Amino acid sequence: MAAEVTPGRGVVLETDRLLLRPWRVAEAVVQREVWTERDPRVPSHRRIDADGRPTVAELDDAIRAGWPWSTGLLAVERKAAGDVIGYCGLIDGDLRCAGESELAFELLRRVWGRGYATEASKATVAWARSSGHVRLWATVWEWNTASRRVLAKLGFTETGRKEVDAVRGTTLDLAKRL
Repeated sequence: MAAEVTPGRGVVLETDRLLLRPWRVAEAVVQREVWTERDPRVPSHRRIDADGRPTVAELDDAIRAGWPWSTGLLAVERKAAGDVIGYCGLIDGDLRCAGESELAFELLRRVWGRGYATEASKATVAWARSSGHVRLWATVWEWNTASRRVLAKLGFTETGRKEVDAVRGTTLDLAKRL
């Protein structure tokens, strides 16, 4: 895994098959596709709403403005095909883990089961370690067995903290010492 920080461009990570890099405006359509594919149990504020929002134009504007989708969460590009298949990266800590970052990843359904999420996440964890992070955390729906497997492969373990939602299911908190 190679990592470089390009002035004005941000972090770029490279694996054998993938390039993790800042989003390009033309890739707003990929972001929208990610939104449309989300499980119906995902909270409504993270899915396309009844008015069709966010639109490609709104996501385009967000990339231009440097919204977290386009900065902390890097586009995952397959090097051989040259196509963007989702995102992976770090989100700055919130109140639950002040001063720590959260690993987040989400890929288009058509590429599930090929090891891309694990590969991208390993690169992100390695970059976090080399950047001085001491611990990372992640949240995952209890019903999301594929993401739970990825996190287990990376050495994340459950913290015991969970949020129970009778409609959407239970959210688990996991952590990894680096």
